[in-house]
Amino acid sequence: MLVSKVIEIAGKPNLSDFFPTLARFDLQGVEREMKREVKRLDGMLSEIIDDRIKSNLKNNLEGAVIGDVVKKDALQKLLEFKDQKDASSLSITQVKTILMDIMIAGTETSTTLIEWAMAEIMKNDNVMKRIQEELTEIVGLNNIVEESHLPKLKYLDATIKESLRLHPVAPLLLPRSPTQACIVGGYTIPKGCTVFLNVWTIHRDPNTGTIPWNSTPIGRRLCPGIPLAVKMQMYILASLLHLFEWSLPKGEEHDLTDKFGVTLKKRKPLIAVPSQRLPNASLYM
Repeated sequence: MLVSKVIEIAGKPNLSDFFPTLARFDLQGVEREMKREVKRLDGMLSEIIDDRIKSNLKNNLEGAVIGDVVKKDALQKLLEFKDQKDASSLSITQVKTILMDIMIAGTETSTTLIEWAMAEIMKNDNVMKRIQEELTEIVGLNNIVEESHLPKLKYLDATIKESLRLHPVAPLLLPRSPTQACIVGGYTIPKGCTVFLNVWTIHRDPNTGTIPWNSTPIGRRLCPGIPLAVKMQMYILASLLHLFEWSLPKGEEHDLTDKFGVTLKKRKPLIAVPSQRLPNASLYM
């Protein structure tokens, strides 16, 4: 909820963005609200980090036994960098900043895309049928989805790409600021101005209709989490669609309307009812 709240505030239209001279007055209270939520998020991260440091200290005092399973998650690796005494050392503030980036940019975007993909698939029976036929052929009805299956799920991969075209998670991408004045498409872009790219519109422009199929972000600012995010989204969706049949609650209708924000979320959250699809009940244990 905290992450969603931060994303929601970040996407609010703010007079201070259009009239910088008014920024110090924070007329709409956006800055105050954001500082309050970020402080709460910071407190939560501090508690998590402190608990892990205490746990590590306890393990060190008790003595590590060779062969013991030691947590090597992202937090543990970051704390190992914190303890180093060289140029790669991280401060607690930097550790919390990285964790905050992972939570905000790494979880919100992935869950949003999965929700949109599920909504689109559930609305189209033919698409659902083709995806599940592919899963039956590649995975089998007596097996669960494994990472090795993912490269073979071509139709599901195309469905996810089409969902991302129709519902780009970050519809305006991240703002850019040119280091020098330039001309793009006949428009003069002044040095230092803030530029937003409306990828939502680009994806619906027939003049750029071939772009979505080959649209892998490039350049120095390529998101380093893309390979992991793609695998996670494929694995989660494949697992959900292979293990279960899905339907809307009784009386509900499909709703694909969205609401404006930094991330493009459904106006009405998707509620889906699962039922067992595979004959072997032990696969669900």
